[in-house]
Amino acid sequence: MRFYYTKLASQFKNLTRFVLILFLLSCAQKEPDFYRVTEINDGDTITVAFKSKGISPLRIERIRLIGIDAPELGQKPWGQKAKEHLKKLIEESDYYVKIELDIQQRDKYGRLLAYVWDTKGRNINYMMVKDGYAFVYTVPPNVKYADKFLEAQKIARQEQKDIWSSKGLKEKPSEWRKKHPRN
Repeated sequence: MRFYYTKLASQFKNLTRFVLILFLLSCAQKEPDFYRVTEINDGDTITVAFKSKGISPLRIERIRLIGIDAPELGQKPWGQKAKEHLKKLIEESDYYVKIELDIQQRDKYGRLLAYVWDTKGRNINYMMVKDGYAFVYTVPPNVKYADKFLEAQKIARQEQKDIWSSKGLKEKPSEWRKKHPRN
């Protein structure tokens, strides 16, 4: 009887190791391309955890979505609605995104500038504009998808989606920021 339990325990250990190896391999396949979103800061900024080498296993970066400008949180209710919509898009991707940089990699606040892609291959920057939660905000030299974003904005305006509706946003975020500068 004792031999049976020893053999059973050995098989269980082997099964546990096998499951652990499969889990680690599945994670390894996702990690090189996709990164974990840890926070939705507002309608055009997220925080992402990157694996890094060295002492610290994670590097945390704030990422500003290139080519768009969502209402500020102080622009009620549209700032909060834009943040919630971005959160919904990120949730649909299980909080994993792919990051694509353009020419200029950081803004004056030190944020990483990026195009963000979900696990379905959709550009989240584009989706925010198309769904009526952000304006096109092109700042050269980062203009890779400017034409596509302008197309999306044209459609959102024609369909009077959210910020473009009759009860939509009354002031562009850039104008609002001039009246309410950061400290």
